[in-house]
Amino acid sequence: MTMKKLCTAGMLLIAISAKLPAWAQWSGPKEKITEKKEIKYGPITPAHRTDEAMERFRDYGLGQFIHWGIYAIPGNEWEGVSARNGAAASEWIRSWRGPRAPKDWTKTYDNLYKQFDPKDFDAKRWAKQAKDMGAKYVIFTTKHHDGFAMWPTKYSDYNIRHTPYKKDIVKEIVDAYDAEGIDVYLYFSILEWNNPDYMSSEPKTEEEKRKSARFLAYTRNQLLELLENYPSIKGFWFDGTWDRSWVQAAEFTYNLEKELRAQHPGLIIGSRFRNDEYGKRHFDSNGNLLGDYEQGWERKLPQDYSWLNGNDWDAVMTIPPNGWGYMKDWSGLYIKDTNDLLDMLMHCVSMNGNFVLNFGPDGQGNMHPGEDRLAKEIGEWMTVNSEAVYGVRYIDLPLSKYGYYTKKESKLYLTVFNRPVNNRIRIAIQKDAEAVPVDAKLLGDAAVLTLTHADMGLDRDKNTYYDVQLPADFKADKPFVIKMTLGTAKSRAERLMDAKM
Repeated sequence: MTMKKLCTAGMLLIAISAKLPAWAQWSGPKEKITEKKEIKYGPITPAHRTDEAMERFRDYGLGQFIHWGIYAIPGNEWEGVSARNGAAASEWIRSWRGPRAPKDWTKTYDNLYKQFDPKDFDAKRWAKQAKDMGAKYVIFTTKHHDGFAMWPTKYSDYNIRHTPYKKDIVKEIVDAYDAEGIDVYLYFSILEWNNPDYMSSEPKTEEEKRKSARFLAYTRNQLLELLENYPSIKGFWFDGTWDRSWVQAAEFTYNLEKELRAQHPGLIIGSRFRNDEYGKRHFDSNGNLLGDYEQGWERKLPQDYSWLNGNDWDAVMTIPPNGWGYMKDWSGLYIKDTNDLLDMLMHCVSMNGNFVLNFGPDGQGNMHPGEDRLAKEIGEWMTVNSEAVYGVRYIDLPLSKYGYYTKKESKLYLTVFNRPVNNRIRIAIQKDAEAVPVDAKLLGDAAVLTLTHADMGLDRDKNTYYDVQLPADFKADKPFVIKMTLGTAKSRAERLMDAKM
């Protein structure tokens, strides 16, 4: 490459990096806003709500996502063609196009509701499984991009009432999970493929504007209907809000959010719902969160706590690589195991986030056998170790190579994933810290562990160290948690002369 081409490439890279695409805000530190704008349709709620509903959200730790609809009938494939061979994936399968798509596929899909009769479905069984797993909230799909409503909506005939099943599935879910003490959030897709009034582009002609106005009114009616039908829900999880037809309706969506919150005080809404008048989604043009928590951590996790800028957040995660709705065939795919999922869980809660694990039931109302197994194993781990998960907060300590720290009042927890060969867990504490570990034990074990101050005297080291000795006969085939009490140091680090460089 010539020098001229190198310079051109460098200038292009600078130009690109100066205006990051929307998805990049979840791949690193957020873009710093240097020029403030006047914004009419910015945040409605405070940046960091302190009401009871939001504090409850911060304490959840672990949640469950359920993707269920008529896309469970194909199960990620049709007539022997799976998503790995050209079909659109799972809940997106209606959008399948191209030479391998079946003839009249859209019409075929739109008639699958006539087969939807999940005879094994038992909302109480699902809720019991979620509780046993340790989930504190559930996000359930009321309507995905295909437009099929899992409740008997008055505003569309394309709903559960017209299936062989007939009963209100959303009500069954809400009632069952409420009975188990699990908070319910409703997933709602704005994008709706089979609605003749929906368009992806910005309406231009008078006819397009009439269609768009009808669709916006329809969406408002369905959301208000959900709040009226299921008043115990705690919030909405929105999806399908990226098309220009929705983005250009900033005034409408701003007023709709205000109306939803007025009807349901304490309602929690994620950052996907709307944008400001400049088209900025999730965060407005001044970098302020649009909603109550960051909703962009989908199949990804922040590398550093500073990336979050103090915002509340949750991460939603699949078990197969990218399978949300039911997938009949898991073979040949990397399936996250219990240790993978526990690692992600503790990664989230150590940074003040919640971890939400997705389940995709089949057309008969059964979870995938692999989901059943993972739920059981996670539940067994949570039975012993949930104290390190629920109601905990981030603590500013040097990163540990052994695992993740969480904190609750005067208790410090270290969830150990990487056990040292010498059984000595070394805790790094800043030398000027007011509170240090004064005792230690394993969760699920009453025995006190030996804790010693290890003042290593490393040159220019800002930390001092506390060693927790694991018993020689201690066995663990899963991550384990060391619980420590934070108190006044019994000994101080020596004031030694550092080398003059």
